[in-house]
Amino acid sequence: MPIAGLQNTTLLDYPGRVACTVFLAGCNFRCPFCQNAEIIGGCKDALPEEEFFRFLKRRQGVLDGVCVSGGEPLCGDIAPFLIKIKELGFAVKLDTNGAYPEKLHKLAEAGLIDFVAMDIKSSPARYPVLAGTACDIGKIKESAAFLLGGTLPYELRTTCVKPLHRPEDFVYIGQWLQGATAYFLQNFRQSDAVPAAGLAPFPPAELQAIRQLVLPYIPNTNIPGE
Repeated sequence: MPIAGLQNTTLLDYPGRVACTVFLAGCNFRCPFCQNAEIIGGCKDALPEEEFFRFLKRRQGVLDGVCVSGGEPLCGDIAPFLIKIKELGFAVKLDTNGAYPEKLHKLAEAGLIDFVAMDIKSSPARYPVLAGTACDIGKIKESAAFLLGGTLPYELRTTCVKPLHRPEDFVYIGQWLQGATAYFLQNFRQSDAVPAAGLAPFPPAELQAIRQLVLPYIPNTNIPGE
């Protein structure tokens, strides 16, 4: 796998576990607000897999989880990579945009993932705007339905970006994902890696107002850090 980066330790990315986060290059989306835009088309200086697994072996007994993020990890054949992680005794959290429901289902069936964080870009009608490209919303809905109707622990999350999101988008998201066990409203963070100009986070009061719009549909809607 093309490993674009490694965060040695995180207490935040994998709920309830001390983990590392590995970033895999490549993505099928071109989100204008992406924080990792420099790796979506690949990476020049990939970390060799052998080096990554040497790191994991050294961290056995210290870490108990691995977050596999991107990019979009399911763009390629990730199963052999996850098998090696699981063989070392680590739990696996997968970050995904939900565009590959068949792969998600197979990995879950094989016991290769233990937790899923799925990005919800926007309301179904406005998905291409936030994904930055044409996308099959049916596939996105299939992945979300798989998580909502299954037993695999998960969280759903939306990065809230002005002016790309409108308050009514979150009403539609709430109606779509009604009954989700965990939904997070992540405020946008500006950085040099973000490809589009003119984007901004929501002021705290506006983000709280968005949360109030979603709560009737998803009672466990939260803003990280609050």
